[in-house]
Amino acid sequence: MYYLICFLIAFIISFILTPVMRIIAKKLKIYDIPFTNIKTHTKPIPYLGGVSLIISFFISLFIIRIFTHFPTGTLYSLRGIIIGSIIICILGLIDDIKYKGLGFKIKFLFQIIASIVLLLYGIQIKFIHPHWLGIIFSIVWIVGITNSINIIDIMDGLSSGVVLISSIGFFLIGLPQEEEIYVNFASIALAGACIGFLPYNLSNRYKIFMGDTGSLFLGFVLSSISLGTKYTEVNTAGIFVPIILLAIPIYDTLLVIYFRWSRGRSPFLGSKDHFALRLEKKGYSRKKIILLTYLTGIILTVLAFLITRSNLYIALILYTVIIISGLFIAYKLSKIEIE
Repeated sequence: MYYLICFLIAFIISFILTPVMRIIAKKLKIYDIPFTNIKTHTKPIPYLGGVSLIISFFISLFIIRIFTHFPTGTLYSLRGIIIGSIIICILGLIDDIKYKGLGFKIKFLFQIIASIVLLLYGIQIKFIHPHWLGIIFSIVWIVGITNSINIIDIMDGLSSGVVLISSIGFFLIGLPQEEEIYVNFASIALAGACIGFLPYNLSNRYKIFMGDTGSLFLGFVLSSISLGTKYTEVNTAGIFVPIILLAIPIYDTLLVIYFRWSRGRSPFLGSKDHFALRLEKKGYSRKKIILLTYLTGIILTVLAFLITRSNLYIALILYTVIIISGLFIAYKLSKIEIE
């Protein structure tokens, strides 16, 4: 019941607040201006949709906290996520308001600081030893996932829809255990916030973007959620399940890096190498691309869930199918010429 209430609070606040933030963005003239040909829209679109995602997420957790007695460890972990998220939000807001954004070095610096906050609150990879190596991998994972959601935010409804599906996946996998209950509440609150935002992001008349404020925030929270659930209760191979649940943003990030490097370009410079834009170049409509991405995300979530509930041999078979499918799709995408 508390999970449903948390979800509904996040959804309602996000749904009501998003158009308000659109009005504020227009008043303050905070727009995503397509000043380069890398942008996929042709006219300025109001930013600040990410602010509604953040506020709805925080308020839903705050309200549910009043009526629920969280275990001490859960409350402690949520504090770490909230403090780290505030750092990420400030970074995103500055990047959105600044005309041409911040440089990647400044972004990485703030993201590393936010990652360290999570580490201080005990949210990190715990199965890698020695401890210092686990810390390094944790920071790389958090920063990587944070940016991967930002990277796939190149088409209306793409990143928020992917985050919605992934967060539901983490919720379903973490639900039976409830050892790290903050994962369940954070996941379901994130899902509710995304559903409230999606109709406006997909709308033509009331369109609003989440901006880096939203995409970096979503990525940061997802990365912290992924580090809090046990995936190996049935088989040891379950340890890789977070990669499956976040496969779409990770996949696109790796593809973009590969395609840019293969042409001698910096992976930190923008390009149209994303899988969604390559599919669009192939002739797929944006609606079809979004639906195919959502369907893929749902299939991956189901497979991830099955891996955590199956024996080792079945889990390895499912991993093999996913890897082969991913390589085949990457090969097909590489054949599509892109500017």
